[in-house]
Parts: sequence; structure tokens; C-alpha cells
Amino acid sequence: MADDLKKGLEGVLVAESSLSYIDGGEGMLVYRGYAIEDLAHEASYEEVLHLLWYGELPTREELDAFNERMVAERAVDDAILDTVEALAAADAEPMAALRTAVSQLSSTDPDGETDPEDREATLDKSRRLTAKIPTIIAAFDRYRDGNDPVEPREDLGHAANFLYMLNDEEPDEIAEETFDAALVLHADHGLNASTFSGMVTASTLSDVYSAATSAVGTLKGALHGGANQNVMKMLKEVDDSDKDPVKWAKDALDSGRRVAGFGHRVYDVKDPRAYILGEFSESLAEEAGEMKWYDYSVAIEEFMQEEKGIAPNVDFYSATTYYQMGIPIDLFTPIFALSRVGGWTAHVAEQYEDNRIMRPRARYVGDEDQEFVPLDER
Repeated sequence: MADDLKKGLEGVLVAESSLSYIDGGEGMLVYRGYAIEDLAHEASYEEVLHLLWYGELPTREELDAFNERMVAERAVDDAILDTVEALAAADAEPMAALRTAVSQLSSTDPDGETDPEDREATLDKSRRLTAKIPTIIAAFDRYRDGNDPVEPREDLGHAANFLYMLNDEEPDEIAEETFDAALVLHADHGLNASTFSGMVTASTLSDVYSAATSAVGTLKGALHGGANQNVMKMLKEVDDSDKDPVKWAKDALDSGRRVAGFGHRVYDVKDPRAYILGEFSESLAEEAGEMKWYDYSVAIEEFMQEEKGIAPNVDFYSATTYYQMGIPIDLFTPIFALSRVGGWTAHVAEQYEDNRIMRPRARYVGDEDQEFVPLDER
């Protein structure tokens, strides 16, 4: 029956998960029962990792031990850095470089191949992946600018250490707080495309690195991970046009263009993460004394809400947030991966615990009853 077909698996239940819950009608996102608003403002990314991987927020003692283990895994093997340097020299696209490096990480894992059903071994690999990806991204950016990588520091948190390695400068308090919150907001989001692709790979009982490589490759696609880059390119186009942002948006729609950063496959209302990142974007603008990017965003948001009845998604304000922190636009999607790897690996571990190989079906709509013709008679 035609109505059995669910293109893009729209609305199809394929798993049970205790990791995150989304209510698209109410604009609600929770991780293991905790509201995203509370976690973004009150918890660090490391606390959220502990929550996703181990099922509960850590005590102070548990967090200290967890952080110590994370910090110990930040350094990346020279062989991987050599690969990253070569990719930077070849002008590789950042997500392509990250995909290659993540795959290569499996060759340097001290535990080698482990049983997917060994949850502790899976989480050990998850920790290594999550700790090393920031080092890889920062090194790639520095190599392509003709600089040597900056070694990670043991005295900085996950968010601050990445910004330090990227810029060779310790971030100020608001930059650290903002980036940490952004990582929390992007850590997990149900069975999005990249998470699901990682789960499909894991369902074959392939390893965590293979699953993460699949997820990075999926996130690389323009329909998934590249939206915030498109938002910032759009805002720069608005700025270059010298048009009022509302006039620019109206002209864009009239010409058949899409306005980037609006609409979501899940949310019918404003993405709850967009509310939070909007606040941080405004704070960064006020601190810098340059409000135009934030003001452009607000004007376009109000116009789109009034004219089209659609609200912004998380990418709309993450774009200006990252840009105002001096992060190159083409690193926006790798930073998405830097955060989401926590969710990817949590879902992979969950998949291993109650595994069944993913094997959907397709309806055949091709030719039937074809008569075979020998080669010389065709």
C-alpha cells in the first residue's frame, strides 16, 4: 500500500532510548529528564557527558575524576597529526579532514579491538574520541594558516581548552561560558540523521570509531550539519547588500530563495536551543560593542514569524554566536561534531545493549517480467 511508505523514515519508531526527549509542539528538549534550559545555564559540557554516558549527573568527586580521565586523552598521536597536516596542505574541506582523522583514531587506540558488548570498553573509546576531536579540529585550522598546533592544557575545561588550542590564547569568561553552553545544547537530539547513521553502523557490531566516522560523514551533508554556515553567509550577504535586513529577506523570498536557519523536521515552534543561543549571541554583541549581527538576526526572525509563521532553529543563532567568537565559518560544522560526538557515542552504547541489526525494506517499483535477450542479440 502506498500509505505504508515513509520517505526519510518520517515518524517511524526504530528504537527505544533513555537519552533525550523532544516535544516539537511544545518546544521542549530534555536529556535524561533534565530540561535543556537548566543544563545549558547550570551544567558544564563534561557534566552532560557524564549524564549521557553514565545515566546521572556527577557528584563533585565523580566530576573531578571524570575530568582527569578526559584531560589525559586530549593528546593526539603524531601519525594522526601528520595526516591532518597533509590534509590542511591539500586544502581539504574541514569535515572531510575530520572524517579521515576520526577513522584513523582507531589505529592508535591503546585497547585495540574490543567486544562491543563490553560497555566500559565502549565508553573508554567514547571518551578518547570526545577528548581528541577538539585537538584535531584546532590543529587542522592552525596547520592551514601556517601555524604549529597548540598543545592542550590540563588546567582548562573542555570548552576553554578548545578555544585556547584554536587561538593560542586563553578565552575570556564570557567566551568560555558561551562555548560551553553551545556544546551542551548540541550534545544530543534524538535520532537525527548523523546519530541514526552511527547506530546503523553499530547495529552490525562494528566498532565505535566506525560508527563515529559514519556519523561525521552524515553530518557533513548540507541538509544536516551545514545550516549554521549558511546562516552566517546569509547575514554577511545582508551586510554587503546595504539593505535593511527585512527588505533583504523579503526580496530573497520573492526571488524563490530560502532564508537559512528556519524550520525544523521536529519542532513546530521555536527551537528551545535558539532561545538560549539568542541570549548568548546578544551578550557577545554587547561585550564587543557591535550589535549588527544580532540585530540582523532579530529583524529577520520577526519578519519570518509574521510573514511565514515559521520560527528559527538552533543554527540561526549558533551562527552569530560562533562568528562573534572569531571562529572561522567553515569550522561551524566540525564544532557541531565536537559536541555531538557525546550523543553519538551514548546512542552507540545504548544500541549495543539491546542490539538488532538495522534492516529496513524498500518497495520495488522497477520493471517486471522482462524477457532475457542473449548478448549477441541485443
